[in-house]
Amino acid sequence: MKIGIIGATGKAGSLIAQEAITRQHEVTGIVRNKAKVTTDMNVLEKDLFDLTTEDVAAFDVIVNAFNAPGDKPELHVTSVKHLASILENTNTRLVMVGGAGSLFTNEAHTEQLKDGADFPDAYKPTAIAMSEALDNLRKETKFDWLYISPAAFFNAEGVKTENYVLTGEEFTTNEKGESVISYLDYAAALLDQIETNKDNHIRISVRY
Repeated sequence: MKIGIIGATGKAGSLIAQEAITRQHEVTGIVRNKAKVTTDMNVLEKDLFDLTTEDVAAFDVIVNAFNAPGDKPELHVTSVKHLASILENTNTRLVMVGGAGSLFTNEAHTEQLKDGADFPDAYKPTAIAMSEALDNLRKETKFDWLYISPAAFFNAEGVKTENYVLTGEEFTTNEKGESVISYLDYAAALLDQIETNKDNHIRISVRY
C-alpha cells in the first residue's frame, strides 16, 4: 500500500513509519522539515494545513500522527477539520493516532477518562481538544476513517511483544488493573488495522 504519515519524525509517527517499511509498504513521510527525517523513505515536505486533495489522494492511507504543541491544543481540532475537507469523496482512508482521554468510563458514554479527578491537569487541554476532534470526525461519512486510542500509559520505552488486545470505546484494564501499551506495539496494531481494513467510521483502542 501507499501510506502517507503526517508527523513521521515524531515519537509515534517515526515508529509507525518503520513498522510500515518493515512490512514493505510504500511509505512517504509528510513533514514540515525533511532534514529531521532519519528513516529511508519518500518525503513530502509540507505543513499539514497546506496539504491539498491532490496530495492526499495519492495515498491508499493517510496516518495522522500530528502532535499539536502543548500551548496550542486547538490545532488538534483544526487539523482534523482540514484533513476532513480535503479527504471528502476520495478513496484515501484516514487512520488517526488518537488519545486515551476520550475513552468512556461508563456504559452510558456520558463520562470520559479526561473528566476523572485523577486525570492530570497538564494534559487536560490536549485531551479536551482531541475529544472535540473525535466528535467532529464522527460526523464524517464521505471518506473512510479509523481512530485508534492508546492505553492510558503510552509507554515510549516499552518493548515490542505483538501481544496486544483491541478494545472499543470504553476504558478497560488488564487482569492486573493496568492500562498500558508500548509505542512499538501500538505501531504494530495500527499497521494490522491498515492491512485488514475491517473497521471504518469508528474509534477503537489498544492495550495489553
